[in-house]
Amino acid sequence: MSTRRAFIKALPGAGAAFSLAGSAVWGEGAPRAGDERTVPAFADHFHPQGKPPSAFTREVLRRARSTLPFSDERDFAEQRRGLIAPMTAMTIPADAGHLAWDMRPFRFLDEEDAFDTIHPSLLRISRLNNNYGLYEVIPGIYQVRGFDLSDLTFVRGRTGWIVFDPLVSRETARAALALFQEHVGEGRPVSAVIYSHTHGDHWGGVRGVVDEEDVRSGKVPVIAPAGFLAHTVAENVYAGNAMNRRLFYQYGLLLPSGPHGYVGQGLGQRVSAGASGLIAPTRHVEKPIEEFEVDGVRMVFQNTPDTEAPREMNTYLPDMKALWMAENVIASLHNIYTLRGAPVRDPLNWSKYINEALYRFGREAEVMFASHHWPRWGNARIQEVLRAQRDLYAHMNNQVLHLANQGVTINEIHTVYALPKSLQQTWHCRGYHGSPEHNSRGVIQRYLGFWDCNPATLIPLPASESAPLYVEMMGGAGAILARGRRLHEEGKYRLAQEIVNTLIQAEPHNRAAKELLADIFEQIGYQQENPGLRNSFLSGAYELRSGIPEGATANSSSPDVVRAMTTELFLNFLGIRMDSRKAEGLRFTINLVTPDNGERFVIEMENATLTNIAGFQAENPDLTLTIDRAELERTMTGERTLEAQIADGTARVEGDAGILAQLAATMVAFDPRFEIMPGTKPGAPHGQRQADAYRAEPRAVIAE
Repeated sequence: MSTRRAFIKALPGAGAAFSLAGSAVWGEGAPRAGDERTVPAFADHFHPQGKPPSAFTREVLRRARSTLPFSDERDFAEQRRGLIAPMTAMTIPADAGHLAWDMRPFRFLDEEDAFDTIHPSLLRISRLNNNYGLYEVIPGIYQVRGFDLSDLTFVRGRTGWIVFDPLVSRETARAALALFQEHVGEGRPVSAVIYSHTHGDHWGGVRGVVDEEDVRSGKVPVIAPAGFLAHTVAENVYAGNAMNRRLFYQYGLLLPSGPHGYVGQGLGQRVSAGASGLIAPTRHVEKPIEEFEVDGVRMVFQNTPDTEAPREMNTYLPDMKALWMAENVIASLHNIYTLRGAPVRDPLNWSKYINEALYRFGREAEVMFASHHWPRWGNARIQEVLRAQRDLYAHMNNQVLHLANQGVTINEIHTVYALPKSLQQTWHCRGYHGSPEHNSRGVIQRYLGFWDCNPATLIPLPASESAPLYVEMMGGAGAILARGRRLHEEGKYRLAQEIVNTLIQAEPHNRAAKELLADIFEQIGYQQENPGLRNSFLSGAYELRSGIPEGATANSSSPDVVRAMTTELFLNFLGIRMDSRKAEGLRFTINLVTPDNGERFVIEMENATLTNIAGFQAENPDLTLTIDRAELERTMTGERTLEAQIADGTARVEGDAGILAQLAATMVAFDPRFEIMPGTKPGAPHGQRQADAYRAEPRAVIAE
């Protein structure tokens, strides 16, 4: 029997999982989270300490099977409709040598009618997402599905093919184009690209379908909503390291696919692990409603800012009566609050834009398609879906606030709020990406913030300080473990996690407590319909049992994304990366000039804070740095250091050049594997990775 150390090394798809996270490609060193157990607790489990579902968990899943509308199989008919050619190759190689895409781990989903460790509704959507091939939407519109988290769409233009949303990775998009050309494309070129919104699974594969030179020359327009580039980059920068770490939980990146682990992401099976790129848009949709032709195809664009993404747009093709809803309407409740972290979305605004699409386009459209899942055909079906999705977000906004106005707090709302029964019985309103539980909390966070208005929770102690007192008052670790085990045996898992989590907060290296909490998390995870919730609980169990993997880390920021950062955004990021404790007592002013694009900035260090302002210059700066923006980009991508550019004259300095060294000394490299569950960080010191002070590190492209 393999030891846990050998098990971690041999995890199926582990390399791809690590590269997906973007912020960490970890080496082969194994976790050091306790003893080396060689006998698994459950032989069919992927982990030596994994457990089977309890009788309580099996009952939860049985009840779900008996209460959900499994007799409604319209989604399966719509999912199958229009298949032209399945993709026969189960893997798509990445240019770097690993696998960018692998469908083999998801074939288990079709092997049995039910699993006693997977919520039946989650199993259903994961089976639906096993579509893998080329489909006709209507003559002239085609989709390649199952090659990534999102779908790639082709629309026939006068001279070539218009691509909507070219996936996450160059390799998967290139493979999708190849399959399409083999069966339908007739060798006609890609004549335009449309990005529906700012998330990385809708633009990251653009270099797999179009050559940048064709874009630069004006031959191939790239169209996006106004403000696309700024919002695309910003979301990956300010909290990028934290978001990428949290993705390990939301997207279950350490979990092998299988009945006891990862079973899909709801929007699609997973995020591809190839190379992401970005070609800047050449035309923006500026007006709320804007109509123009794209390669001879009449299109009406509906800007929908601050809905599923900060900038997003739906598109209507009136001559085809085809409505593209981007990611504003999919076969799921979406995220209002996303677990990876992002500004909370506006569900009422979202609902109103869906309603506008319904009344502008939906009353005549004959097909509706989107960047995830499968199309809907027939006007009655389209209106049915649009109305339910409209009501889904409006109800959540209005009724959560209805309850909040009666005193229900952010810590109670998820136990009180419920969708109306009619929407609960509607498959495309089930929580496969967002969940009613975490979305309802998000609504309160948006309007009222984190505080429940109890002064005792206003400035709470960190758990590491308060937990020891709770442990003492509960009679010590032994008493908590005994009670926690009884609660676990009684199926009272949420009560059990309360006290056992408190114990490990107080005693992070209490092995028995970590193992018990992992068992508790596992049962809660098995019971979840929502992939993000399931993945988060199972990932917590994984790290409690195995620790955080060791090994070297590598930066996987997309150079295209780094180059797309504005100078101001880059300077703002330096202010975040700077450790203010290292800047105490520093005071200086820098004038930054980038002659090739005419930008000027004043950068000031004062009060241990780094600020900048565009369009100004200080009269008596301590230092003036002059460098072309094109050369600064080489510094931002790590191609060249600023010191080297100063040395060879590429960058010019006037004044006290030592200030740059002082500023560099305040910069830190964020740890891409910071601890989430106490006691999971390996005991051996890693040695912090040294910061390349002026290199931008927005981390991996965020897909949603």
